[in-house]
Amino acid sequence: MLNSKIPPGALENKWNDYKGHVKLVNPSNKRNIEIIIVGTGLAGASAASSLGELGYKVKAFCFQDSPRRAHSIAAQGGINAAKNYQNDGDSVFRLFYDTVKGGDYRAREANVHRLAEVSVSIIDQCVAQGVPFAREYGGLLSNRSFGGTQVQRTFYAAGQTGQQLLIGAYQSLERQVALGNVEMYARHEMLDIVKIDGKARGIIARNLVTGKLERHFGHAVLLCSGGYGNVFYLSTNALGSNVTASWKAHKQGALFGNPCFTQIHPTCIPVSGDHQSKLTLMSESLRNDGRIWVPLKPNDTRKAADIPEDERDYYLERRYPAFGNLVPRDVASRAAKERCDAGYGVGNSKQAVYLDFASSIQRYGQAEVSKRGLSNIDHAGVMALGEEVVKEKYGNLFDMYQKITGENPYETAMRIYPAVHYTMGGLWVDYELMTTVPGLYALGEANFSDHGANRLGASALMQGLADGYFVIPYTVGNYLADQLAVKSIPVDHPAFLQAEKEVSDRINRLMSIQGKQTAESFHKRLGKIMWNKCGMARSEEGLKEAIEEIRALKKEFWSDLRIPGIVEEMNPELDKANRVADFIELGELMCIDALDRNESCGGHFREESQTEEGEAKRDDQDFAYVSAWEFKGEHNWELHKEPLEFEVAKPSQRSYK
Repeated sequence: MLNSKIPPGALENKWNDYKGHVKLVNPSNKRNIEIIIVGTGLAGASAASSLGELGYKVKAFCFQDSPRRAHSIAAQGGINAAKNYQNDGDSVFRLFYDTVKGGDYRAREANVHRLAEVSVSIIDQCVAQGVPFAREYGGLLSNRSFGGTQVQRTFYAAGQTGQQLLIGAYQSLERQVALGNVEMYARHEMLDIVKIDGKARGIIARNLVTGKLERHFGHAVLLCSGGYGNVFYLSTNALGSNVTASWKAHKQGALFGNPCFTQIHPTCIPVSGDHQSKLTLMSESLRNDGRIWVPLKPNDTRKAADIPEDERDYYLERRYPAFGNLVPRDVASRAAKERCDAGYGVGNSKQAVYLDFASSIQRYGQAEVSKRGLSNIDHAGVMALGEEVVKEKYGNLFDMYQKITGENPYETAMRIYPAVHYTMGGLWVDYELMTTVPGLYALGEANFSDHGANRLGASALMQGLADGYFVIPYTVGNYLADQLAVKSIPVDHPAFLQAEKEVSDRINRLMSIQGKQTAESFHKRLGKIMWNKCGMARSEEGLKEAIEEIRALKKEFWSDLRIPGIVEEMNPELDKANRVADFIELGELMCIDALDRNESCGGHFREESQTEEGEAKRDDQDFAYVSAWEFKGEHNWELHKEPLEFEVAKPSQRSYK
């Protein structure tokens, strides 16, 4: 069942050889082929604009009122590319190797190498679109460091890289809309896919303004709907981010790959109370200049500025001298949790560590003094000059922190703590990004393919644009070349009518429960189960308890949910209930997958499997595979395994010391 379709030959030649032998669709035939794209973030917008430019008839769907509101805008720190502008030893191979190693050797080599190859073209594409990347004094594009690397390969636009990249993709998309090649459906949510003769041939979508269900045909369907981090309720994801599109595809036969692989981001503003519905990310780029520390003495209640240098523990620099504050996210997150659990946490909750820019501000200030040829500058003057430099690089992030916390991060150290951020799991796809349902593709964070058990920072934007701009235009054509005889199927076909009826029945069932509890309350309870027992650390006992608790929660959800309003109107509570129902089922599968994977790797940390130093202990002999789960019915999944073979990046114990 699991044919990854990896091309033969040497790793560095696979993608070029594939492109040289792939089937093509000629321009006149493209005009007769319809493609549906669900989601218009970076992956979806870039795919829609690219396929529209090629001449396909594209329908693009987003549940926001504009593609510009896609969660891709929230990515702050940058995008990786193996350009080696800094002449510091970077290369396509090194980006490939860092990514495989950073993912703890649980990613597919061929896909990762293709990502590294394509990365060099992404920057040129975005610059041509007008993306305002930061530049050095002489006009060359600037780079900074991110976790898990020893080179500077991250391109950035202050602290709003995702937003600027999305605007570039959005402009490209809107050009195709204006030309009539792309038809845009805003405020529409996909609630099921339609299969005919085993192939994906369309979707059922709900108009979120009128509440009406709609049927749409496509020769192929591309899911670009993002990740499922909101299964934890509290995460850095936008409140609307959900798993529904992927989950509906999963229940229609698309296998779900590595669902338990969740990324905990180390640099988030700590939780302040039960009133919160979302967490705020402070970009990993801050670790490029900021230093992370806790007091040397446990339960130290002094303010950060009152703790002298020799009474501070820069624990990442101490434990991992080769990488210091730039260790990968999973390593930094576990280290912060360990320090806080041991009693060294700071702030009122004691669930935080410091991220301090004082030494960087001083360093930049001294450099400015030298550059400007100044003399007789006191310490305050040096710090003021340094603040100017930091403000130029990270100003909007500092402003955001001050607005949320009321503290000035230029004057006092930020407080940070790990939080759910990204999901490496997703629909299983082959080398062509096709799921196990023919004609159904998954791009960007919606698939599992490129990051293994942990994603390096600045790689999400890279994957989304790589999939949309440079991969799917080739791979979808290879499938569509064999579909030229298929004419547009009328949406009154029995398969469409049956799919719409099933969606309608599910909605009416939700509305008819008329219980006492809101979807939000169920979501919050699910999140606590997931965070406590399938979050930063997992154990056999905790996961077994979580599975039973989620099953009981599901039963309660379907018997005591209350949704106000009616179906055929704008009804955000109904939309939320639909999504929470899917999250509950996904949560169960995540715990089942985490329980089955009796090893620690990347962001999946099993307490029973750790080294003497508390690091993740991988089991390559028994678990060097992708877990691909097939839905078989309620509470029932069958595991399929795709063995991972490493011809170039040989697995070894991951070390950043």
